[in-house]
Amino acid sequence: METKSSVLQQAKAMKDWLVEVRRDFHRNPELGMEEIRTQKKILQYLDEMGIETIAGMANTAVVGIIKGKKTGKTVALRADMDALPMQDCKKVPYKSEVEGKMHACGHDAHVTILLGAAKLLKTMEHSIHGTIKLFFQPAEETVGGAKPMIEAGVLEEPKVDAVLGLHVTPEMVTGQIGIKYGQMNASSDTIKINIYGASTHGAYPHGGIDAIAVTAQVITALQTIVSRNIDPRDAAVVTIGKIQGGTLGNIIANKVEMVGTVRTLNPSIRNKVLNRLTEIVERVAEGLGGKGEVIREEGYTALINHDIIVDAVVQNGRELLGKKNVIMIKSPSLGVEDFGYFLERVPGAFYRLGCRNEEKGIIHHGHSNLFDVDEDCLPLGVALQVKNVLTLLGKEETDEGARK
Repeated sequence: METKSSVLQQAKAMKDWLVEVRRDFHRNPELGMEEIRTQKKILQYLDEMGIETIAGMANTAVVGIIKGKKTGKTVALRADMDALPMQDCKKVPYKSEVEGKMHACGHDAHVTILLGAAKLLKTMEHSIHGTIKLFFQPAEETVGGAKPMIEAGVLEEPKVDAVLGLHVTPEMVTGQIGIKYGQMNASSDTIKINIYGASTHGAYPHGGIDAIAVTAQVITALQTIVSRNIDPRDAAVVTIGKIQGGTLGNIIANKVEMVGTVRTLNPSIRNKVLNRLTEIVERVAEGLGGKGEVIREEGYTALINHDIIVDAVVQNGRELLGKKNVIMIKSPSLGVEDFGYFLERVPGAFYRLGCRNEEKGIIHHGHSNLFDVDEDCLPLGVALQVKNVLTLLGKEETDEGARK
């Protein structure tokens, strides 16, 4: 097996190529399930590397397969590849060339890192025991491309034993990674609420049922879910972000529409919040003479890391970057990440790769139209993912001391 120093040195040696690849993707962003050019370029790169590929799975997804010379486990690496519907306002030579679209969340960097890892791992296939799968996933920002990939069988034939993913973050400087045991990201659900009343003239309110007045009571009651129904030691968010109802100032509204989001970290808490929300909407509305309706649009599942895989990431991060540069994240994010679907079915871990560099002015958060990454993070991501794969393929279990 390769040593940690040679893996890092080889990754750094390909930095110019990684920068070129990343900037090409950055100049040519594509939205979820529209990643046609991105898919074509990925297939081209993998073909040049001599890596077996599968395309057409889950629309624009690409799967690469590297088979070691000896049988063993199967480890998967995942990169999401979609951009956002935003205007790129950076003044750099590689800014987006597509009006109203940009890589504002670093998925171009994720694809580049996975291609770099593929390139390096392909050179090691003679010494690899097992199989490596490369998941280039569409639509993380929108419909969640992980789920259709899983439904199409990406975790089978051969069956994946472990899966790894990363996400660049400007909250950490280049050279650092952040990871957490257990709950890393929340689940999400979009909630559409309809409140029905009966319209009448505003001068004679007793002749109708005011859907706006009912809505006000419903919103107030919904605030008690988190404050009174959920254990304070558990996290949950219920947010109503949109309200629309009524026609004129002197007419009692007969319908109000609301849209909100629910975020939780635990499946049982998720069910409890959703059930309680439905009870409140229906019963409060009924008690005031109206009718309440809840329509749930299920979002992403919670992302929950597996301890033994986190152990491997922590250990390798400390070896490659130094102990002080591996940050153990204390609290989970209430943001969502569809990598959680992979972790529902396969042991794995998801971690954050620092990409902040204040001297270069790379300080803007994801989903900002000034977002950028310090490209020095690219070879570090490659080395980490390669080392993680080699560890998981070469050991039955990792050092428990890595947690301490």
